Amino acid sequence: MKRFVKQAVSVTAFDFATWRGNVRILMTFLLAFILCYLLSDKAMRFSLEYGTTMQMLEPFIWTFGDAHSILLASLLLLLLFSDMPFLTGMSPYYLFRTSRRVWMTGQILYICLSTSLYLCFIFISTTALCITRSFTGNLWSETAAILGYSGAGKQVALPTFVKTLELSTPFQAAAAIFGLMLLYALFLASFMLTVHLRFGHIASVASVLGFSLYGFLLDPQTIRTLFSLEDYEMYRANVAVGWLSPLNHATYVMHNFGYDRLPRLWMSAMIFLALIGLSFAAGLHVIRRYNFNFRGTED
Repeated sequence: MKRFVKQAVSVTAFDFATWRGNVRILMTFLLAFILCYLLSDKAMRFSLEYGTTMQMLEPFIWTFGDAHSILLASLLLLLLFSDMPFLTGMSPYYLFRTSRRVWMTGQILYICLSTSLYLCFIFISTTALCITRSFTGNLWSETAAILGYSGAGKQVALPTFVKTLELSTPFQAAAAIFGLMLLYALFLASFMLTVHLRFGHIASVASVLGFSLYGFLLDPQTIRTLFSLEDYEMYRANVAVGWLSPLNHATYVMHNFGYDRLPRLWMSAMIFLALIGLSFAAGLHVIRRYNFNFRGTED
C-alpha cells in the first residue's frame, strides 16, 4: 500500500511539473483573476458610493453566493483540464513501471489538488481585490446590512440575503460557500475525466457544457420567466430546482436554514461526495480497457 501511494504521488508530482512555463495554465489563472475582478468590482463600487467598509470575506460571499458566478468560475476548468487524460512523454514509463490503477490514482489526486489550488486562488483574489476597504472581524459590515435589508443588493446584482446575515457569520458563510464550490468543481472535473476516457475529448467538453446549461436553466428566476409563475407558485419551483440542480446544491442560499424544504448543507455535501466517488470509480473501471495513444509524445 505504501508503495502504491508513493507511486501515485510521483505521477501527480510530474503532472504538476508540467505547469512550469505552460501558457494554458497561466491563461487559466489570469482569466480567473479577471473574472474575480469583474465580479467583485460591484461590491467595491457600492462600498465606495456609500462610504462604508466590508468584512474581508464579504466580497467572496456576495460574489460567489450566486449560482451564475459559480457557473462562470467552474467553466474555466475546461481550460485547466483541457489536456485530459494528462498523457505526456513520461506516461508510457509510469504505465510500464507501475500499473494503470496507480497511474489513474495519480491523475485523480492531481485533479483534486489542482482544483483546490484553483479555487484557493479565486478566494484569495476576490478577497485581496477589496482589501483596502475591509476589516477582519467576524461581523457583518454596514455594507452588508444596506445590501440585505434595503434591497439595494438586487439593484446592483449582489446576492445579499437576509437569512445569510441572520443565521450565519462571515467566516461560516465563506467556509460553506468555498466548500460547496470545491465539491461542485471536483464533480465537474471527475465527470469530465470519466466521459473523456469512455467517449473522447469532444464528448467530455460537450457533457460539461450541457451539464452547465442544465444548471443554468434550472434557476428559479429563469423558471419564473419561462413559465410566468406567480409568487405563490415560486416556492414549489424554488424547492424543486434546489433539489434537482447540482448547481443549486453548490449555491449557499439555496439551502435549508431551518424553515423551508430545501436541502441542508450536509445533504448537498453528501450528494456531491457520492457523485464524485461514483465518477472516479467509473474512471478506474474504464481505464482498464482504455486504448492509450502516445503518438506525438517525446521520449
